[in-house]
Amino acid sequence: MPSVRHRKAKSPSPLESTSSASDCLIEGSKSDESGEMGTEPVVNEKERKKQAIIVRTIWTLIMLFFFFAIIGMGPFWIISTILLVQVAVFRELISITTTKASERDLRYTSYLNWYFLITTIFYLEGRSFLKYSLTYLIESDYTSEIAIKLAVHHKFICYCLYVMGFVGFVASLKKGYLRYQFTQLSVTHMILLMVILQGHCIVNNILHGMIWFLLPVGLVITNDIFAYICGITFGRTQLISISPKKTVEGFVGAWFCTILMSLLLTYIFCTNAYLICPFTNDLAVNCLSGIQCDPNPIFIHQIYRLPSYLSLLLKKDYIQLKPIYLHAVIISMFASLIAPFGGFFASGLKRALKIKDFGDAIPGHGGVTDRMDCQFLMGSFSYLYYETFISVHRLNIGNLLQTVIINLSGEEIIQLVKSLQSYLYKIGYIDEEVYTQLNKML
Repeated sequence: MPSVRHRKAKSPSPLESTSSASDCLIEGSKSDESGEMGTEPVVNEKERKKQAIIVRTIWTLIMLFFFFAIIGMGPFWIISTILLVQVAVFRELISITTTKASERDLRYTSYLNWYFLITTIFYLEGRSFLKYSLTYLIESDYTSEIAIKLAVHHKFICYCLYVMGFVGFVASLKKGYLRYQFTQLSVTHMILLMVILQGHCIVNNILHGMIWFLLPVGLVITNDIFAYICGITFGRTQLISISPKKTVEGFVGAWFCTILMSLLLTYIFCTNAYLICPFTNDLAVNCLSGIQCDPNPIFIHQIYRLPSYLSLLLKKDYIQLKPIYLHAVIISMFASLIAPFGGFFASGLKRALKIKDFGDAIPGHGGVTDRMDCQFLMGSFSYLYYETFISVHRLNIGNLLQTVIINLSGEEIIQLVKSLQSYLYKIGYIDEEVYTQLNKML
């Protein structure tokens, strides 16, 4: 009779017992009716993903609500939000690269980074702010000599501020950490160039008209959504190695859908004066202000002659079309073919730094940078495209007033006023009595 060998069960070590118990508590594993362990960890993984989707959806709706609310509040609040976003992105990016500064007793490194940020924002946005401030100060009963001096010497003041930062950086150099400090200076300037400068372009887009802000933003969001939908539906071929989940099918499908969405969004936006009128003199307007303007010619129907093959197909020789639709298609091409590479760039940077997200400011979405990686590139393109192909460079009161104050002396301004009075009298806009009284006052 063959002998039966009984294998002695190995008793778990105290550490293994504790680990097993902890795993049971964390995963919530339960024995089924047959006495075997169930597959509860899989269920919990599904629950975790479900919870993540719920959180992501809730915060998406919250962000959409605040986005549309700020759009309705007007350009002042939108620009303020853009500035806050720039600061948040700068903070997330710079914090990743300066984590070792405190450990190396380089306390001035962080201060210099923020000093360069403030100086850059003052240079890029300060002049526009002063221009609108001058219009307000002169129309009111109070005139600020400080504001006028800042406007006149703005560039020189900014240069002096930058030189002071440069001197401060050189003075803070510490032997043994020179490589690290010069690397930090380079990283800071790169972030300023890619975030703050391109953010300045977005601010200018808002001043040109709300549509030049909403259309690029909407197209980037559309492309991101349909790239995901088309990717999970048809995706088979990997697009780029640094983003394994991006597929060629999703990229092409998003390109097609973004073009269609550009036509729909343009149709919706171009009929609203609040969205197409530039904000030239007053940033305090909102969606209820009833703003009106002479629209840019691209928002007016124009007649185009069709090519012969289209004439035969449509049985028409001419077609009426607003040029804005053609411009929107071109902008959508950039949003779907080029702007996504801003996201690929961010993915590559995160892989290089071995981090999942740039931050955790937005639950379910990561940091602010994770949501803005494509928007900055899109904003700069939209600004340059507008200035190159669309802008009519109309003279407005704000620009004229700023030019007069900065470049003319008091006597020259009086002579200009007298010349304008004489012109108004000659064209019959003011009568002789008013003209005589105005001359006596001067």
